[in-house]
Amino acid sequence: MAKKAEVKDLLEAGVHFGHLTRKWNPNMAPYIYMERNGIHVINLYKTTAKLEEASEALKKIAASGRKILFVATKKQAKDIVAEKVANVNMPYITERWPGGMLTNFVTIRKAVKKMASIDRMKKDGTFNTLSKKERLQVDRLRAKLEKNLGSISEMTRLPGALFIVDTMREHIAVKEAQKLNIPIFAMVDTNSDPRPIDFVIPSNDDASKSIEIIMTHVTNAVAEGLTERKSEKQAASEGQEAKAPKAKKKETEAVKEEVEKAPKAKAAPKAEKVADDKEAAPKKEAPKKATKAAADDLTKVEGIGPKISEVFNKAGINSFAELAEKSEEDLKTILADAGARYASKNPASWPKQAKMAADGKWDELKEWQDNTKAGVE
Repeated sequence: MAKKAEVKDLLEAGVHFGHLTRKWNPNMAPYIYMERNGIHVINLYKTTAKLEEASEALKKIAASGRKILFVATKKQAKDIVAEKVANVNMPYITERWPGGMLTNFVTIRKAVKKMASIDRMKKDGTFNTLSKKERLQVDRLRAKLEKNLGSISEMTRLPGALFIVDTMREHIAVKEAQKLNIPIFAMVDTNSDPRPIDFVIPSNDDASKSIEIIMTHVTNAVAEGLTERKSEKQAASEGQEAKAPKAKKKETEAVKEEVEKAPKAKAAPKAEKVADDKEAAPKKEAPKKATKAAADDLTKVEGIGPKISEVFNKAGINSFAELAEKSEEDLKTILADAGARYASKNPASWPKQAKMAADGKWDELKEWQDNTKAGVE
């Protein structure tokens, strides 16, 4: 269990310092404690609560196997973010945000593949057959791609969430994530608008100490989620291995019993009884299978984040099959009833994705998600 954020630690790191009062955004009023010497002071009790809420949501996303993209291009944040995020093996952008990084993800993936093809050229000797000038050009291209896209080379599909430091600076990333219904987590200062952000962490996004303490807490939560996922996979594989010998033993015992009973059988009625017993056996197991598939992780549908999943759960939609049965209009009505922040979401492709998930067509679903833009066809 990650250590809970303490108000005292946040205070020492300067998380409470906001911007000048004349630069404030009125929408940040609920998170402001007071004004002193012309500077707004952030309410650290609210910061602590919001940080815990965001950390819990990030932990769930990491445990589900989805990637979280961290974005911080400002000078005082880029080194801290790169160091902390690399430890949990998540993608990050610390140089310029490439326009269309999310909305034109297919093109970005082509650039990453280009980088991989250059590496293959160097391995198989093709690179050495080029002229000196061409080798120099290829090396420069490789260095440029590595600088801008090296940290996302393993991100083969759109991320499950975005974590942003300074939403004013990364406004393009915010707009792209909004368009694709990707949940946004962000450090929001007093001069920023918190309304487009799904998980607001009111904090000083300019001081390196403040950024470091928030990033430490967040990455610890992500690491916990990854550990949970690993242990679940291990337990599942061990369970399957343990079941296999037991099943074989039961089969051999059943065969032995049938062999022993065979000579004693006098007439056909008993054989019919054995057949009836065999037919009756699977019927008893049927209800168990139905109860097992009761609750599904709806966040595996592109465009559905933890909060939207909670909205659907409250509306009685707990499985992929139930989501697949709903029409686009039904889902829009549920989202509109949940609040204005969800009304703008586009659920057009969610039933289609849920149908693939319910039928167990995970490879087909992944391919569809990679080829489309987060469910926006």
